[in-house]
Amino acid sequence: MMKFFLPFLALLGGAAIAVQSQVNGELGKKTGVIEASLINFAVGTLVLLMVVIFFGRGEFSAAAAVPKWQLTGGILGAFYVLMVVFSVPRIGVTATLMSAIAGQMLLGAVIDHFGFFGGERVPMNGTKILALILLLFSLILFHSNHGSK
Repeated sequence: MMKFFLPFLALLGGAAIAVQSQVNGELGKKTGVIEASLINFAVGTLVLLMVVIFFGRGEFSAAAAVPKWQLTGGILGAFYVLMVVFSVPRIGVTATLMSAIAGQMLLGAVIDHFGFFGGERVPMNGTKILALILLLFSLILFHSNHGSK
């Protein structure tokens, strides 16, 4: 059951990011890129606060004991949202997300292969390398026929 549920959940997450990208891009046109990014995080923080209140484990103090690099996710998330709010109005949702997904997959493959950041090692093989090369080729093809706005 989990074999299909987790990829489906990730698919829904990706669909949500596509909608979020356009919504944030439009918000950025009206409020500014940085302001839209802050609004995005503020609303998200309020939603997560409600989720934590009702379903959380209440272990915030554990954050003081983790290695500091584990706290960089918020910075990386802020960079991602800023990039989306800036890019979507200029090149569109598809071009922005295709490029972002290619970056995620390429660096994800490196992280998996070496087990960086405490992850399980998932070694590369010829099939995975070919898939990444095809991914890059598709990105090049997509952008070669896609003029910027």
